[in-house]
Amino acid sequence: MASAIELDAPRSGLTPVLYRVVARRNETADVVTLWLESLDGSRLSFQSGQFNMLSAIGVGEVAVSISTSPSDPGPLLHTVRDVGAVTHALCSSGVGDVIGVRGPFGTDWGVTGNAAAIDTVIVAGGIGLAPLRGAVEELVAARSDGAGQVFVLVGAREPDQLVFLDDMAKWKKAGAVVLSTVDRSAPGWSGRVGLVTTLLSSAGFDAHHCRVLICGPEIMMRFTARALIELGVDPASIWVSLERNMQCGLGWCGHCQLGPLLLCRDGPVVGYVEANVLMNERER
Repeated sequence: MASAIELDAPRSGLTPVLYRVVARRNETADVVTLWLESLDGSRLSFQSGQFNMLSAIGVGEVAVSISTSPSDPGPLLHTVRDVGAVTHALCSSGVGDVIGVRGPFGTDWGVTGNAAAIDTVIVAGGIGLAPLRGAVEELVAARSDGAGQVFVLVGAREPDQLVFLDDMAKWKKAGAVVLSTVDRSAPGWSGRVGLVTTLLSSAGFDAHHCRVLICGPEIMMRFTARALIELGVDPASIWVSLERNMQCGLGWCGHCQLGPLLLCRDGPVVGYVEANVLMNERER
């Protein structure tokens, strides 16, 4: 017979904790960042790259990556794109509104407590910078303890699709190499124009002694990984964040299945060697 502790543990992953929106910021026309604090004063223990299930009460819930650094004592940050009924309700939340939070779930980027003395290359496409933000915060802070250089390479379709502009300026001021590019220019844009892969060869990282974290559309991740390998990066040192239809957060319902993986449990962060084949699988 299972012990009481064993019986209670699974239920805890199914019970939302109530959080209040204490601040919000419109990143783009359809992307909002929410600052959340628990009503009971509890703090969530997590690692960069993991996600929570956020619930708009009376509407439903959706998986959203945690954008905060684990060492940040402040509120939890979640960045949400308005693409459906639940995300629309979350994006419409105002200061003082209450939402449910379940988690954390999934695998992480492996940078928490791992201040490696090698270059770390962060490559993000659009809102893909949200699941990477906590990792960047950790890595930039770790440089004072002897960690390697941090390279943040960000691409977006258009200038108004770039997120976390203030953070990127802060990371650059702290010594990270921060480069951005857009697919299409716009009036007033004086930065780079081109795919994010065009930033790789001139960024200045050591391709033979680095680790790479990539998040964005799957086609962008595939082409970025291939370009990195051509530059000499070891495929085993590349990590990507995959997304499927995550509904329970625990891998029980099977909606998040991708080949042999249940991404709620075995992802979202997966080594590129394994993900390379899986990214060609259609979502069920």
